[in-house]
Amino acid sequence: MSALQTLVEMGFSENSAKKALAVTGGGGVEQAMEWLLAHADDPGINDPPAEDVTGAASGHSLGSQPAAEKNEAGEKSEAGDAKMETSDAKMEASDAKMEASDAKMEASDAKMEASDAKMEASDAPENKSEETGESSADGEAAKSIKCDDCGKLFKTSEEVEFHAVKSGHSNFSESTEEKKPLSEEEREQKKRELAEKIKQRRREREEIEEKEARERERKRIQMGQEIAERKRIMQEQEMIRIAEERRREKLEDKIARQKIKDQIEADKKARKEMFANKEATAQPPPPKPQPVAQPAQKKEYTTTRLQIRLPSGSPLVQEFKAKETLSAVRLWISLNRKDGAPTDEPFNLSMSFPRKNFSDEDMDKPLDVLGLVPSAVLMISK
Repeated sequence: MSALQTLVEMGFSENSAKKALAVTGGGGVEQAMEWLLAHADDPGINDPPAEDVTGAASGHSLGSQPAAEKNEAGEKSEAGDAKMETSDAKMEASDAKMEASDAKMEASDAKMEASDAKMEASDAPENKSEETGESSADGEAAKSIKCDDCGKLFKTSEEVEFHAVKSGHSNFSESTEEKKPLSEEEREQKKRELAEKIKQRRREREEIEEKEARERERKRIQMGQEIAERKRIMQEQEMIRIAEERRREKLEDKIARQKIKDQIEADKKARKEMFANKEATAQPPPPKPQPVAQPAQKKEYTTTRLQIRLPSGSPLVQEFKAKETLSAVRLWISLNRKDGAPTDEPFNLSMSFPRKNFSDEDMDKPLDVLGLVPSAVLMISK
């Protein structure tokens, strides 16, 4: 079984497996799996590889198979689970980008040191043989590169650079030990670790989405409460304005009535004094010309007293300005009726004597024009 097929059976997509094999230089399943686990969050990890990467991967895994046939087989071999893992990896890519960037910055020095160590190893193979305890006279060729910090073995320089970036290790040397392939148990263990990691990230994403949904619902409820509170405040302000206007009108009427009373009292006093002077004098005064009777002027009313009878029979009594429209009376009834009916329930207004039903056109007419001054009785009906 080829390395590409082994990675596909472990749950990786064929495109990502080809990229891993190309980057690691055909170093084997273990190096390719380490590269895939480290770059699982990279964007475009499952995109089709470029021509050069495809050629390298095909040279390692598929031999002389044509490029067109290999691409077609790669597209058909993508399984449903691999697509789900790709979607999860793309959603988590934005969070992992910053961490990967920091790790690459921290490991840049390590990469340089690893490159220097590699060049020293190629320029002075005798010194490397002495450091590893091997004799150059034996003629045994180096089979791997060993990390002196952790003891891991690597076959290619690409694996060494990848390990240096991932771990931050910088001490490497050539070794005659041959790197052993992963056993079946080790591959299964890697596969389980990868599946557990994917499940953990999926759970974290679901928790974040649930938290965001709760936050949106809380904001929606809060917005509804704020709208209801603003509506209540506007209604209160409107009622306060109407009550203040009526108090001012009552005060003006009271002052006007008081002036009329004072004038009447002054006229009475003047007449009493005039009669007293007549009795005191012997001669009657010359007759005064009789005032010409003037027709009585129609009294102008500024307010009206309305009695509103609800469908339940209970009455409402309220004073309104004579110039207020019938729609203002309708609004006041909607806000003050106490028969349990909803404030937005529609109703009609009518008079019993003379019989009249008020239409929508009458709502914009003043009360004095509609004949509701100085008092009237209105009936409410559904």
